[in-house]
Amino acid sequence: MEFPRLPEPAAIAAHFTAALAAAKREDWPYRHWKLADVLPEAMCVGILSLPIPPPVLGRTDGTRASFNDKRIFFNQARIARYRPCAVLAEALQRSEVAKALSETLGIAVEGSFLRLEYMQDTDGMWLEPHCDIPEKLFSMVIYLCTGPDAKDWGTDIYDSERRWVGRSSAEFDSAVIFTPGPNTWHGFEPRPIEGVRRLMEINYVRPNWRDREQLAFPDRPIRLPHS
Repeated sequence: MEFPRLPEPAAIAAHFTAALAAAKREDWPYRHWKLADVLPEAMCVGILSLPIPPPVLGRTDGTRASFNDKRIFFNQARIARYRPCAVLAEALQRSEVAKALSETLGIAVEGSFLRLEYMQDTDGMWLEPHCDIPEKLFSMVIYLCTGPDAKDWGTDIYDSERRWVGRSSAEFDSAVIFTPGPNTWHGFEPRPIEGVRRLMEINYVRPNWRDREQLAFPDRPIRLPHS
């Protein structure tokens, strides 16, 4: 018997677009949107149940690029092997999701590509303040953190002078979305992680994205309903 019993992609897409429609927009220190109840609970459990152990990193330099060979993407190989990867990817590839993201964020998504990264951070992991590259049309983090300290594992936010101004909530199944720009500074200040800090980063990326092996569907660009 399948465990958990996963919803179909259309149901996941409908759940996500409802969460996006109810998102709270904030404009300081840069425009971003906060979402709650982003994915069906069974979808979250399906991701957390994947037999993918957290990477053993050792010392890092404050960038994820320092361990590119250990990063986990829901790419073609994992979509073929694991049903949770497949149904989430199919859901976020759907045209109604693309339309909702395009209209909410005010971006052109036609012809972009879906990129899904599963992160499992352990003690010692940190990220220096940085801005995402413009090849990402938007960046969304879905928090799948559990445990008594998980509330403190949100993303750190900085102003245009890279001064720390706050921290997002890491409440389970919440999310933050923003469109990359020169002032969208964010990171993860060094602090203890007792357990595993799990999250998904979701992007639509431009057609010139070089690392095609990271993409969910490298031969299927995002399409809007009218296409």
